[in-house]
Amino acid sequence: MPAALELLEEKLSYQFRNRSILLHALTHRSWSVEHRDASPIRSDNERLEFLGDAVLGFVVSEALLDSCPTESEGQLSQRKAHLVSANHLHACALELDLGEFLLLGKGEEQNGGRGRRTVLANAFEAVIAAIHLDGGLDPARDFVCSTVLREHRKGNQQSVGTSQNYKNVLQEEAQARGLPIPRYTIVDTTGPEHAKVFLIEASIGDQFTSRAAGSSKKAASQDAARLLVEKLEK
Repeated sequence: MPAALELLEEKLSYQFRNRSILLHALTHRSWSVEHRDASPIRSDNERLEFLGDAVLGFVVSEALLDSCPTESEGQLSQRKAHLVSANHLHACALELDLGEFLLLGKGEEQNGGRGRRTVLANAFEAVIAAIHLDGGLDPARDFVCSTVLREHRKGNQQSVGTSQNYKNVLQEEAQARGLPIPRYTIVDTTGPEHAKVFLIEASIGDQFTSRAAGSSKKAASQDAARLLVEKLEK
């Protein structure tokens, strides 16, 4: 796999001094379980994901504080939530073709793990941690800025959430997990005719539900879908 790692390093714009850290970041739990007898030392990337999430949150917060001097804490938090979301990290991972370099178990491979949102988002965070452990905070910051923060740094700072169709995201997530198709139900309608507020429930079978209110059915449905996506990812 050395040639593949070299190619990935080119995509990451970072050369590892210790490639075993990068290999660790690419190792999914399914592969680790299948190869436990052959390689008991190599663990999966979940612990690195934990560190990568913290580094990512710090770098994004730092960048937003500097680039959005007039925004409130709530506005900054909303921007950060978008930038560190699994949906955004999944898109960043796809641009790097990160899925092609992952070590996956046979079952995960057959179930489309190389393109699965959660798998790729988690691996992307693990790679951030690997860069941080190998070279320190500066190269990790450079990597986050060139990928996660690229559009933001270009000045594309539109209101977050408007570009994401969470109903599509939820449907894809449900299909990937073999769950029923999401359903949306109007639970309640309040307010006068000219300013109605709709309460929508998004559900997947009887196991997963979330509710959100909005000034339109579309807005409430999107927010309910977003909340349910977050539940599934946890």
